Amino acid sequence: MAAVYETDLPLPLLHKGKVRDIYDIDDKHMLIVTSDRLSAFDVVLPQPIPGKGEVLNRVARFWFGRTQSLAPNHLADIPLQQVIGDPAQRDRLGDRAMVVKKLKPLPVEAIVRGYIIGSGRKDYRQTGAICGIRLPQGLQLADRLPEPIFTPSTKAAVGEHDQNIDFAATSELLGEELAGQVRDMSLRIYSDAAAYALSRGIIIADTKFEFGLDEAGRLHLIDEVLTPDSSRFWPADQYRPGISPPSFDKQFVRDYLETLDWDKTPPGPELPQEIIRKTAEKYREAEQRLTGS
Repeated sequence: MAAVYETDLPLPLLHKGKVRDIYDIDDKHMLIVTSDRLSAFDVVLPQPIPGKGEVLNRVARFWFGRTQSLAPNHLADIPLQQVIGDPAQRDRLGDRAMVVKKLKPLPVEAIVRGYIIGSGRKDYRQTGAICGIRLPQGLQLADRLPEPIFTPSTKAAVGEHDQNIDFAATSELLGEELAGQVRDMSLRIYSDAAAYALSRGIIIADTKFEFGLDEAGRLHLIDEVLTPDSSRFWPADQYRPGISPPSFDKQFVRDYLETLDWDKTPPGPELPQEIIRKTAEKYREAEQRLTGS
């Protein structure tokens, strides 16, 4: 199947994100299409990763199913053919689309870290803390943290960078009670998912959740969940503290981009075909390990 960088469906386009295109269905439902676009450092790169959108969508569905006893989610029980009548259009979408309930999204990204890596490590090296949470001294790159920590960030617009915030700032945005619910639910889902993934040979180093509220104010898991785009996946058998482990996610692309003379602002650089091919393979391997399919 050809890569899908852009979509154009006979439905009103509500939002075009870094990876997902969201279409209006009716007052209560939307269609989310996961394209093959890839963003890194909050910049959408100019080339797609073939098949990536389908992998992300299937992995998200898998986790929505596994976590539904821990958190309600936005999936709707409406078949795609009821929304997209043209068989050719459905064939082009493949497994990239899901029908979801309309919920009110919260203005934070709920990040949970189980290991010290990425922007969290940069904060730790500068301050000894991540998002205001003090950590033991002397932690190495990729060390496992004493316990998972909740380190939220703001939700940046396309082309802008997310900003890490502490729990006090999160409480100002959401209210203390709702912020506590988001934190507790995020930590619970991460801990359960990390244990399962480890049994499949994958370490979930960190992940990002997004949440929304229904009309009754009930918290729901939305967007994507525990995918190679929203998480760092490491092969457990190759994990070593002190080095940046190989990954099943877009960290592979980030590592390549770090070798370039690029200021991490749009436009993003072109990727070599070998990087595109290996990245697609990483995504597919992550799906197979996690879901067995």
